[in-house]
Amino acid sequence: MTEDFTGQVAFITGAAHGQGRATALAFARAGADIAAYDVAKQLTYPDYGFGTSAELESLRAEVEALGRRCLALPGDVRDDAAIAAAVDQTMAKLGRIDILFNNAGICAYAPAHEMTEDAWDSMIDINLKGAWLVARRIMPHMMAQKSGVIINNSSIAGLRGMNRLSHYAASKWGMVGLTKSWALELAPHGIRVLSIHPTGVNTPMNDGLAAMEGATPQEIAERSAGNLLPVPWIEPEDVAECVLFLASPRSRYATGSQYVLDAGLLTR
Repeated sequence: MTEDFTGQVAFITGAAHGQGRATALAFARAGADIAAYDVAKQLTYPDYGFGTSAELESLRAEVEALGRRCLALPGDVRDDAAIAAAVDQTMAKLGRIDILFNNAGICAYAPAHEMTEDAWDSMIDINLKGAWLVARRIMPHMMAQKSGVIINNSSIAGLRGMNRLSHYAASKWGMVGLTKSWALELAPHGIRVLSIHPTGVNTPMNDGLAAMEGATPQEIAERSAGNLLPVPWIEPEDVAECVLFLASPRSRYATGSQYVLDAGLLTR
C-alpha cells in the first residue's frame, strides 16, 4: 500500500543527507511538503563531514521537482532562536506541521574515562536536548491542530549498551524517555509519539566514523553491530519507509512505542 501524505507537512531535522534526506524525499513522493532543517556546515566535533548548504539546496530542488514545496532551513538544533524562526517560517509559508522527524544527531567513539567534557556535552546537547528544543516549538502547533506525529530517531544504542559509545548510548536511551513521556502528555491532543531504533545505516556518518577509526565501514559494522541477517548495515531508504509507515494512518493507534529496525542485532 502506498502512503498518501497529500496536504501534510513534514518537518525533518538533519535533512541535508543520510537518513533525513531519504525521509524527506520519501515524504515528498508521498505528497507531503517539506521543511528541511540542517546545520549545513562543519562542526568542530565530531571530525567528519556534516551536511552542507549545497546539499540542503539540492534537496530543496529535488523536492520541488517532485511537485512539492520545500523550505531549506539552515540551523543548529542547539540554537533555540534559529529553531523558533524556522518553525515560524514553516507555519507562515506551509501553514501547518503534521509530522516531526527528530533525526539530527552525531556519533563518535571514546572510552568514558578518556572522553572530554566538551565531547559529552556536544553529544547530549545535539542528540537529546536538540530533539526537545525542536519538539517544544512544534508541539503547540500540533496541539492547536489536534493532530500530529513525532518520530524520534534513536538507535539500537537506545536499547543496549555500546562499547566506547557511552555518551551516544546515554543520548539515545534519553530519546526513549522523551518518547514515552511526550506520548503521555500529547495523547489527549491527538498526537502520537514514537521512537525508531535502526542498526548501522549506510550514510556519510557511517563512512566518517570508519575513517576516524582507521578502518573500513565493513570492518566497523562487523566490530560494533553483528546483525543477525547477513547484511553489514541497512539503507537510509529502509529508515525512510519505516518513518512513513509509523506516520501514516496504518499506525494510528501506535504511540509511546519503540520500533526496532535492526536486522536482528538485538536478538543475538
